[in-house]
Amino acid sequence: MDFDLIIVGGGLAGASLAAALQGTRYRIALVEARAPAVVEGWDPRVYAISPSCADFLREIGIWQHLDSARIAPVHAMSIRGDAGGELGFSSYDSGLSELAWIVESGRMQRELWETVKRQHNVTMLVGGVPEAMAVERDSVSLALPGRKTVYGRLVVGADGVNSWVRAQAGIDAEITPYGERGVVANFSCMEDHRNRAFQWFREDGILALLPLPGRMVSMVWSCADDFADSLLALEGGALGRRVADAADGVLGAMELVTPAQAFPLRFMRVASVVKERVALVGDAAHAIHPLSGHGINLGFQDARALAERLKKLPTWRDPGELAVLRGYARARAEEPFLVQYATHGLNRLFGSRNPLLAAVRNAGLNLTDRLPVVRNALVRYAASGRF
Repeated sequence: MDFDLIIVGGGLAGASLAAALQGTRYRIALVEARAPAVVEGWDPRVYAISPSCADFLREIGIWQHLDSARIAPVHAMSIRGDAGGELGFSSYDSGLSELAWIVESGRMQRELWETVKRQHNVTMLVGGVPEAMAVERDSVSLALPGRKTVYGRLVVGADGVNSWVRAQAGIDAEITPYGERGVVANFSCMEDHRNRAFQWFREDGILALLPLPGRMVSMVWSCADDFADSLLALEGGALGRRVADAADGVLGAMELVTPAQAFPLRFMRVASVVKERVALVGDAAHAIHPLSGHGINLGFQDARALAERLKKLPTWRDPGELAVLRGYARARAEEPFLVQYATHGLNRLFGSRNPLLAAVRNAGLNLTDRLPVVRNALVRYAASGRF
């Protein structure tokens, strides 16, 4: 049970890192409590995958195996403020084929898992939650249930916001609950969305409708806990009417396809994403508000950056060296910081009920909409995978 890398967490970020290292000299252990469930029906949890991250998934052999009939491109986006502000983006105007792709989380997870299972350099350790971690000068060890110990030169924490690896490594994290939850559900619509995404900054939260294949959309309503409870308490027909009304009827009547679910929203910054023989990726390294719809893109870019760094190392170099890991940390210093504070700031700006701020924020949307050079530059920046 001796490895080069031990990846703790087989979610999207962790599994994509393992897949990105296929065909390399690295011996990898992937530690995960349970295999992902087989996806049935439509998954209410979806992600907006940037073109850059779609390219990454294609490079590691995932994208081309996803069912194209379950993926929807985003060709335009409309953002509306709470006092008349409006901002529109178009892939055509920005010289892009699409702004993003809307993909079900569960199906991406399953395809990544099946791909990694077939890798000759990966050992899947499923069902074992680590019990202890010890970092030595030349190695790191994890104690698993059943008195099993695995050894490696680098441990990668890909185990989410409440990362066990991060805690064991003694890396401080500042977690700030928003007092909000993201309510998600899928709907069929009377009107064709024409591959447009919509977002409303409302007094009761931030409502987003993302296109799915056919006349379907995925809803994410980020709102205060008590309002989330009221949405979850509605029966299907009433929830459809509530969402259609909040969406100004742009897609006509809406019928619930998958039951509503909710998850807590948190803002998190860590003191460092690396320590001797430890690196963090994905939600273990950063947590952001979902208003941008791009959260997992940060995790994919983490995996891509760390994999590229490791693949370039000469054979004699230790992948767990702090000097090596600091190179990864530098490569990932700017993007998560900008995304986190941009989304955090927007959430706070539109969450304020101050009438002066309301005028400023809506004027800002309108001004940006009237400056096509600025607007299109923002789109290209996001599409490149740097948000």
